[in-house]
Amino acid sequence: MDERFVVVGLGNPGPDYANTRHNMGYLVVEHLAAQYNATFTRHRSGATVADIRVGADRRPVTLAKTGTFMNVSGRVVAAVLAFYHLSPSQLIVVHDDIDLPFDQVRIKVGGGHGGHNGLRDIITVLGTPDFTRIRVGVGRPPGKTDTADHVLARFTGAQRDALPNLIVDAADATTTSISEGVAAAQLIFHTRTT
Repeated sequence: MDERFVVVGLGNPGPDYANTRHNMGYLVVEHLAAQYNATFTRHRSGATVADIRVGADRRPVTLAKTGTFMNVSGRVVAAVLAFYHLSPSQLIVVHDDIDLPFDQVRIKVGGGHGGHNGLRDIITVLGTPDFTRIRVGVGRPPGKTDTADHVLARFTGAQRDALPNLIVDAADATTTSISEGVAAAQLIFHTRTT
């Protein structure tokens, strides 16, 4: 049987957080579900999940939204992996990243959490940082704006115009990482200019 992957989009639940920078992970997995005509349903792990098949070999992929607040994402991620009997090497986490300019996508395996509370909790609960991350740039806060205020704010007008393309790029980076491997995806997306 083909190796399954779980793609977790990080975000915060509820309308107050919809379309904020911190919910970039949710936006990307929602796009993937729509692209593959999949519907999210409640899962026993507490997440909402949708199943798709990716690439020429139609590899099974479970898309997941944690349904919890960002800083307690780890428990649900661990429960989804346990349900499918998967290891962290089969996990891809899609998240916002203030260390990347808006409209950039980068792919990384392992490393630290970079101050991202969702990643921090996942690493703590799983006991390892060794999973793939799709880093979606939202830029640094302007001036003396607090980082939390920046990521919990909605996109500017210019960013809203560019957002659909950014979401597509992040979704494509995710599926390419699955179907062709991380190294191949990095060659494509780390050299792409927007």
